[in-house]
Amino acid sequence: MKIMLDAGHGPETPGKRTPDGKMREFEFNQAVVQLMKEELQQSGVIVILSHIGTSDVPLNERTALANKLGVDAFISIHANAFGSSFNDVSGIETFMYTKPSNHSKILAQNIQDSLCSTTKRNNRGVKQANFAVLRDTKMPAVLVECGFMTNRAEAALLQSAPYRSLCSRAIAHAILSWKKKS
Repeated sequence: MKIMLDAGHGPETPGKRTPDGKMREFEFNQAVVQLMKEELQQSGVIVILSHIGTSDVPLNERTALANKLGVDAFISIHANAFGSSFNDVSGIETFMYTKPSNHSKILAQNIQDSLCSTTKRNNRGVKQANFAVLRDTKMPAVLVECGFMTNRAEAALLQSAPYRSLCSRAIAHAILSWKKKS
């Protein structure tokens, strides 16, 4: 099995940070992707990263590479936000394309269930969206929002090594479970 892991928004993407400026979203995304890479490789999965180092790669280049390499799934890791100041919105949600394949539906549900049961965060559900990384990929693709940077409690979790490890293990477990089902 060959998976592409995408560390979401690049480090310089405007506005993608906690309201207090203590964490950029990319810091969380990149840390979780690196942990997932190690875990998946230990299980024999070939892992390809859409970002190398801290460079920001245009979305069309990420999806084109995934399509060219014929990966079995594309997983994009993110931290969510609601507005630009701290508020009470919280939880985890997983997105798939507006016309998802059955494999995408199963992968998205596996990830959502695994993340929510592991982290004990609010389950905001599996949703559909017309995001480029979901629309322009030819394989099952999901975008995972692991918590809200605009929620003080979740922002603290997103900045913590234990929470990042929990998220990476939960998502990796879900991918491996999906692999067995597909």
